[in-house]
Amino acid sequence: MKIAVITVSDRASSGVYEDASGPAIAAVFAARCPDAIVEREVVADGVDSVYGALLRHADADWIVTTGGTGPSPRDLTPEASAKYCDRAMPGIAEYLRARSLAETPFAVFSRGYAGMRGAQYVVNFPGSVKAAAFHAELLAPLLEHGVAMALGKGH
Repeated sequence: MKIAVITVSDRASSGVYEDASGPAIAAVFAARCPDAIVEREVVADGVDSVYGALLRHADADWIVTTGGTGPSPRDLTPEASAKYCDRAMPGIAEYLRARSLAETPFAVFSRGYAGMRGAQYVVNFPGSVKAAAFHAELLAPLLEHGVAMALGKGH
């Protein structure tokens, strides 16, 4: 299984600070899915930059983004993801958001999207390190079964 982790941040992509969310997600997946190949990339906010990154990882089974899911004007990761995907997977986004709401009321501001392009999944995580790692822990047990289902082998 191949997982791409894309950090979406103007400041991290320009070197203002070092990305911490992407490595936190990659560490969870490495620990929980030791046979998975995990790739990482950091891109600026915006539909075009995120869409381009999604295209570059079209060979992954799962693409997880972190950042760009809030209400600020530059937070356009859900729009780029929806543009890239063929169909929505609202259950994944609803599950992550519901579990996050149990941790903090600020999860109401997350616009994270989940969808599929062919047999590939795309899931948006929040940008904070704590929330990103929390979401990775929630998603990790679902990864292999999701791939099997996408390939028609999950029943």
